[in-house]
Amino acid sequence: MKLEDIGFYTLNDYRAKNVSSKSQLWRCELILTSRCNFNCPYCRGVNEEDKGDISIYEAYNTILMWTNEGLKNIRFSGGEPTLYKYLENLVTFSSINNIEKIAISTNGSNNLKYYKNLIKLGVNDFSISLDSCCASTGKLMSGGVSVFDRIINNIKELSKLTYVTVGIVITDDNIKEIDKTIKLASSLGVADIRVITAAQKSKYLPNISTLLHKHPILKYRIKNFYKGRPIRGINKDDTNKCSLVLDDMAVLNNKHYPCIIYLREGGNPIGKVNKNMREERNIWYLKHDTHKDVICKNNCLDVCVDYNNKVKKEN
Repeated sequence: MKLEDIGFYTLNDYRAKNVSSKSQLWRCELILTSRCNFNCPYCRGVNEEDKGDISIYEAYNTILMWTNEGLKNIRFSGGEPTLYKYLENLVTFSSINNIEKIAISTNGSNNLKYYKNLIKLGVNDFSISLDSCCASTGKLMSGGVSVFDRIINNIKELSKLTYVTVGIVITDDNIKEIDKTIKLASSLGVADIRVITAAQKSKYLPNISTLLHKHPILKYRIKNFYKGRPIRGINKDDTNKCSLVLDDMAVLNNKHYPCIIYLREGGNPIGKVNKNMREERNIWYLKHDTHKDVICKNNCLDVCVDYNNKVKKEN
């Protein structure tokens, strides 16, 4: 299987064949703020010591270090990144520094004019949360915020202008509506749909086979469902090395982590943001056994596992 066929533009065979601590940075994620106007029941937020906003100086400095390493793709997230005062400045800075893909992970609740301006400044990828197919469940999944209609309209309009994917987190609160939510997302014109379980226990199989040809990421994940393969977790036959750490990173509060999943699951950072980050990450890569790390073993996503297995095969 070619990695390109899965649908994640940050993962491909060329990257797998050429990854090293010296290759260009392929994808980096910068958390701008812990603040959010939603209170989603499945969201864990960040540690108390990391709450707040990144300073504009630290944000510029981090992006500049990344671009000096040839960064191809950047993602701004949070919290809710559109609450960060200097998001437009950072998008502009990323654009003039020739970063190819500038992505925003958002709950989609800001006004459409603001999102359109981000596109003008250089954003060409939106990942928008849509955890329900109706306003009542939407209010429940957002922690009591009633903006369902605005989110639906934003997804529909932004999908006409640039690459938009919808992220659907499956929990006990919305699992009975997952088929309808996926169909709604597809009807809005999104490029793809990312379904993920909030917990390992969910084994529900959505009945949406007629939509799979339209959305490669959705097709990949649903196929895994039917094979009995969970979204999260490393099997004994999978490689025990994570090559993603070599040319991919997540930064929160001036600390760099192995990946965004490791950060979200409460793992320790590799170190502080500095000019020797690539070397520090290479040392982590050489010493680290993902089979012995509970966070990696239980939470690594299927697509990341497939990528790391491809790297092992190619090298």
